[in-house]
Amino acid sequence: MSEQQPRRFWRRATKVDRRRAYARHGKVPVQTKGSALWGLFFKGVAAVLGATIALVGLVAWDVSNQIAANGITLTDADGNKFQAPTGDDLKGPINILLIGSDTRAGQGSGFGNDTSVLADVIMLLHISADRKNAVAVSFPRDLLVPWPACPSTSGGPGYLPQALGQINATIANGGPGCTLLTVQKLTGLTIPYLAMIDFKGVIEMSNAIGGVEVCVAKEIKDDYTFTYLKPGKHVLQGRAALQFLRTRHGVGDGSDLSRISNQQVFLTSLVRKVRSAGVLTNPVYLYSLANAAARNMKLSSSLTDLNTMVAIASALKDVELEKMTFLQVPSRGGLPAPYSGRVAPVYEQANILFSKLQNDEPIVIEKANTGSGAVVDPSASPTPSATPSESSTATPAPSPSSTDPEWRGTNAATTTCSG
Repeated sequence: MSEQQPRRFWRRATKVDRRRAYARHGKVPVQTKGSALWGLFFKGVAAVLGATIALVGLVAWDVSNQIAANGITLTDADGNKFQAPTGDDLKGPINILLIGSDTRAGQGSGFGNDTSVLADVIMLLHISADRKNAVAVSFPRDLLVPWPACPSTSGGPGYLPQALGQINATIANGGPGCTLLTVQKLTGLTIPYLAMIDFKGVIEMSNAIGGVEVCVAKEIKDDYTFTYLKPGKHVLQGRAALQFLRTRHGVGDGSDLSRISNQQVFLTSLVRKVRSAGVLTNPVYLYSLANAAARNMKLSSSLTDLNTMVAIASALKDVELEKMTFLQVPSRGGLPAPYSGRVAPVYEQANILFSKLQNDEPIVIEKANTGSGAVVDPSASPTPSATPSESSTATPAPSPSSTDPEWRGTNAATTTCSG
């Protein structure tokens, strides 16, 4: 072999190796600036999405733990725990008792030094099984009713039944569970869910929703709750919202019945805002409300599960405003001593209401009968409900029931004003 032959052989071998290398690895394309930016963008989105999912899970876990820590165990008079509602129970009629406590403990300054604990607001919410109607029934705090036997909240023997007592004082005897047992006895309903809120809770919940617009027909001047409002529209939140809900001397005849009418001005406006703002389907609003509730509300253990809370919210979201009814328990004042200043149920009318609730019959107020403390806003037109879906139009809605004219109440589509 000549000297040149090894050189030619080496060059050929090198070329073959290069071709093989080229065929094995392929040509690596040069990345453009645009593709690099899009790659970074999608990686960033993936990172943010992953962090968001983790954060939502952490927040839900934290809120759930806070709610569970403040849970209330409901028991009967013998101390037996209420049977936990099942998933099937949530598909039927839903009854929830809402209590506003006037306790000053842990509320900070500005609410006085009263050491008593009373149920300032007692309201039963009934959602029909077909999810087409909802009724919120307010029980006057001065209502005289029979008390059932209630378990002790301090480990003692409990409380004996009482022939007649003021309904708001039941919470001082056996806690909010005793108030629930009293409402069950009065109405004949089974009420598996309870929610109790205090002054700070009202303040924080109204802040979480961004305030509620209320209409005032006559000037409110109440030196007891420091509520001073001129006629017109006012957006109330925080302490101002609490003062409005608590005022009694500044509206109507100064009675608790007038206060309920005034509270319905706020509550119906709240419902309209919740529906118009899509709060029940807005995760940001729902988190704010859930977080405020976790810190300031006590819920029955049957209600502390987030899935249960979501199911109940979903049950309300499609009820038309005209079919969200707010009523007072039919009652009368003018009682003789020693019950002067108190009110008694008008059982002939109240039992009709309770029977309709027991049978899950629709209760619809076509024309507001506000009673003292509120008037229908003459300048407002009824708020239109959401357009019914195809499924809801397939079956005709139930005809409004003929409510007695003595029943005081309104619906969420009607704008009412304090006065």
